[in-house]
Amino acid sequence: MKIKNLALAVAALYAGSAYALEPFVIKEIRVEGVQRTEPGTVFNYLPVKVGDRLDDDKAAASVKALYATGFFKDVRLEAEDGVLIVAVDERPTIFQININGSKDFDKDQLKKALKDNGLAESLIFDRALLDQATQELKRQYYAKGKYSVDIKATVTPLERNRVAINFDISEGAVATISQINIVGNQAFKEGELLDLFSQTTGGWFSWITKDDQYSKQKLSADLEALRSFYLNRGYLEFNVDSTVVSISPDKKKIYITVNLSEGKRYTVTDIKVGGELLVPEDEVRKLIRIKEGDVFSRELVNESTQSISDRLGNDGYAFANVNAVPELDRDKQTVAFTFFIDPGRRVYVRNINITGNTKTRDEVVRREMRQIEGGWYNASKIRRSKERVDLLGYFEDVNVETPQVPDSPDQVDVNVSVKEKPTGNVMAGIGYARGTGISFQASISQSNIFGSGKYLALGLNTSKSSKLYSISYSDPYYTPDGVSRGFDLYYRKVDPTQLSLGQYNTAGVGSSMRVGLPISEFDTVNFSLGIDRSEITLLTGAPQNYIDFVSAFGSRYTTLPATASWVRDGRDSALYPTRGALRRVESLVALPGGDLRYYTLSAQNQWFYPLSKTFTFMLNAEAGYANGYGGRPLPFFKNLYAGGIGSVRGYGTGTLGLKDSNGDALGGNRKVVANAELLFPIPGLKGDKSARLSVFGDAGSVWGSGDKMSFGDLRYSAGFGLTWVSPVGPLKFSVAKPFNPKDNDKVERFQFQLGTLF
Repeated sequence: MKIKNLALAVAALYAGSAYALEPFVIKEIRVEGVQRTEPGTVFNYLPVKVGDRLDDDKAAASVKALYATGFFKDVRLEAEDGVLIVAVDERPTIFQININGSKDFDKDQLKKALKDNGLAESLIFDRALLDQATQELKRQYYAKGKYSVDIKATVTPLERNRVAINFDISEGAVATISQINIVGNQAFKEGELLDLFSQTTGGWFSWITKDDQYSKQKLSADLEALRSFYLNRGYLEFNVDSTVVSISPDKKKIYITVNLSEGKRYTVTDIKVGGELLVPEDEVRKLIRIKEGDVFSRELVNESTQSISDRLGNDGYAFANVNAVPELDRDKQTVAFTFFIDPGRRVYVRNINITGNTKTRDEVVRREMRQIEGGWYNASKIRRSKERVDLLGYFEDVNVETPQVPDSPDQVDVNVSVKEKPTGNVMAGIGYARGTGISFQASISQSNIFGSGKYLALGLNTSKSSKLYSISYSDPYYTPDGVSRGFDLYYRKVDPTQLSLGQYNTAGVGSSMRVGLPISEFDTVNFSLGIDRSEITLLTGAPQNYIDFVSAFGSRYTTLPATASWVRDGRDSALYPTRGALRRVESLVALPGGDLRYYTLSAQNQWFYPLSKTFTFMLNAEAGYANGYGGRPLPFFKNLYAGGIGSVRGYGTGTLGLKDSNGDALGGNRKVVANAELLFPIPGLKGDKSARLSVFGDAGSVWGSGDKMSFGDLRYSAGFGLTWVSPVGPLKFSVAKPFNPKDNDKVERFQFQLGTLF
């Protein structure tokens, strides 16, 4: 008895076809036709075994199971004298894949894309997967704007049932956006709307930003930006009717047409609050930013619902739901809103789980958490916890999730997942600052010693005007409640003549201990106490007041400097601030017991205000005062100075104020500096936070102890600036025009600084 070609029509078995067989008991199973596949693999996939009774249904199931493996292109079952013969014809395997003509993509990158689609060396060859993989390669090129790409795939049979696959790629030219048209706009000019788009018809920086290359995902984002623009300006019924994207016959130019309906502009007539009010209605209404009489704004409505949700979240209602339901009057073009509040169930935090910290100890992360285990859920504390962990600087990424505990609707866990980054740093480099000249910097530091969160650094800095060798150590949690403690040891040598700041040299060695006391989430009070031993060497041409001071008090001094400062940092970023303020007040006193008696007071207020998503306005004001006490004058080498980058640009570093007979700045005991700056990204690099431009205006000066402070003494300047956190260090440029320089002022219209000096 034989059953032949059963695999030709599996469905026929279910219909009682001519391939029906007389059932029999399997005495033996024999596999024929395998070359690479082990017979045991076939046995493993077969749904029957020796001793089973084989009938039509089991035969069909056996063929299906073997086909489903993907190993075979033909399967046949035969039976002879109780022996089941499984005859197979194996699919070929892929011996090699060759990619020719690829320039825009690395070949390994393309091979990875092929592998993700099931096409890789040593895998079973499937013609359908080859077609699918070819389309995937085309999509890779389409994403780069190369719509004219041509990909030909050829399959070459090889011995031992193998194949070689060759992809011949003709990449073609990049298709760029030639024209973007907006149809249907009446309230706003087309140019104003096109400025919202990240995709453009090209500009000076398009060769870097690729903003003239079409992307379906970017177009969707641009349309959403267009929708937000209208909805935030009252056009409640705005709609994008259609979007047409066409390509030129040569596939080199893209044309985009957006058809829209603006609708009418709506005004808010009434605001109501409904639902379950666990917070007093007056307090809820204060959180609603949109008011009666305002032009409708989706942004303000969303901010209002979010503020109410956050307020409820602070009381433990983690899953509060707030909906703003509109009531439209199309005839009057007005809308009323009812904010319905559903607080849900109050929940508390069961566990705080920390993952991803392979080196950093759990306690380093946990001590930054403001949410506590067992306490009511508090949204603001959880957000602040994430910010504090992120500010540690030990992690590339910090993610916080608050999933509900299974079968416990009143509990959530706080899952903190981190991705660690190297925290050790070995640095050696050369920097240049206008005024200080070429400098060499080298340091080795570890900001997370043994995963403990403690900081240790060894550094040296040499330049034409100064040399510094230092050791610094800090423990940010010397006590469990966040009191920090640190130590510094240094040797410093300064030659102010290189900066035109006086005919003298100083050399000194010192040490200090620092303590920081946090008094709120944003405020810190710092204290330090140190000892400094310095020596002054006067040079030929030194002014008479320098000579008189050294004659009266000698050239070697032991000083006991003590400092106290208060800092409140409410900026949203230390590197790229766009909102918030930085306030700092500091005092230094040379304590009795040392050879010098003097003190300094300084204050700074820096304020950032976002004018838009790209423009930020910054105001900075600084003031300083210094004097001697106990019958001793202020040492001339402790005078205050102004001028240069970080002060009044356009004037030499530290050169404002009175000069001696050599033209060197004497400094003073009073200083005022003010800066106004408009910060914005480099055109074409809107998303890059490593660099931005500015237009600024500066003012400032210094006065000596016998001088009367007058606005007429202030120096003014204005110009353009560039700040760039480059791979080799912070880089600052400024081009400034001094408005009222005096005859003895040192004017520097172009100034730059590369690298950070110790």
